[in-house]
Amino acid sequence: MQGTVKDFDTATASGSVLLDDGSELPFDAEAFAAGGLRLLRFGQRVNLAHDGARVTAITLSTLPLP
Repeated sequence: MQGTVKDFDTATASGSVLLDDGSELPFDAEAFAAGGLRLLRFGQRVNLAHDGARVTAITLSTLPLP
């Protein structure tokens, strides 16, 4: 699944992405840490791993998901 970063809080390492259909999907610090990133910026294109209930990992679209 892919999306675009809507917001990211560096203090909590959580945020949300806009999916291609326009829906918003939040992610938590655990999902951010699983992707191995250090920072996200508004508008960045990302790949998401999703287990049906929540985002489990987030990484840049040019990097593979863990």
